[in-house]
Amino acid sequence: MQKIKRFLLTKSIGMYLNILSYTRPKQASLLAYRLFSEPRDGRLHKDRLPDILKETQTETFRYGGHEMQSYTWKGNDHVILLVHGWESNAARWEKMLPHLKKTGSTIIAIDAPAHGLSSGKEFTVPKYAEFIDAAIQKFKPDALIGHSIGGAACVYHQYQYPENGVRKMVLLGAPSDLQTLIDNFGNLLSLNAKMVQLLENHFIERFAIKTAEFSARIFGSQLHLKGMVAHDIDDEVVAFDEGKKIANSWKQATFIETKGLGHSMHDDVLYGKVVDFLFAD
Repeated sequence: MQKIKRFLLTKSIGMYLNILSYTRPKQASLLAYRLFSEPRDGRLHKDRLPDILKETQTETFRYGGHEMQSYTWKGNDHVILLVHGWESNAARWEKMLPHLKKTGSTIIAIDAPAHGLSSGKEFTVPKYAEFIDAAIQKFKPDALIGHSIGGAACVYHQYQYPENGVRKMVLLGAPSDLQTLIDNFGNLLSLNAKMVQLLENHFIERFAIKTAEFSARIFGSQLHLKGMVAHDIDDEVVAFDEGKKIANSWKQATFIETKGLGHSMHDDVLYGKVVDFLFAD
């Protein structure tokens, strides 16, 4: 019953946007962008933090008018920065943490804009990349690990800020193309071609880049640090081919294909390979 209600609500919203695209196109593009960029899950409350985050050294610092939340598991001078994905938060790393802690490294996780305890209502890859850069300047990590769109934000960050001291980067279930995300969004809501074009135009006006050109496949071709890209063939959230696109363009990256892990990519064997990669010469 819940699935039916969700389906009917989704299609009703899409129908409303389609009508609005003809009567009030500016309002339609703003509403569609809001639905596309505002997460509806992933928030945390300070007085009800997950246990895995209660054991950390927490810090809130300001960047660009936003409050950004970080969590630190203190270790040695080798620093690993963790970057979660859409409608998630720093607690998503709970199953990977035991593997990283065994290395003795200092592990730092951040909450994305509009997620966890970080401020804001809007999430975009460019804004997330700015958050990542602020964290890198503050914590000086040796390595980045990004999941889902957090991985895409890591790629965009490294493309935008190449001289930052990060030596290795791991991407888990990361999408490549913004155009694919928009197309999926349009299909979910059954948006007409006019409405999709209005949304794409909004991105051009907002970020001065065509959606077809906003691609981790394109950005990855400019990366020079060592990388590891892992993607599951059963991922129903981000298509397997998205990971392949990034790996094929990133000359210094190796690709790992998994099966049966889905989008979460939680797996002891995979996490062991991540650790091996991070500490190999």
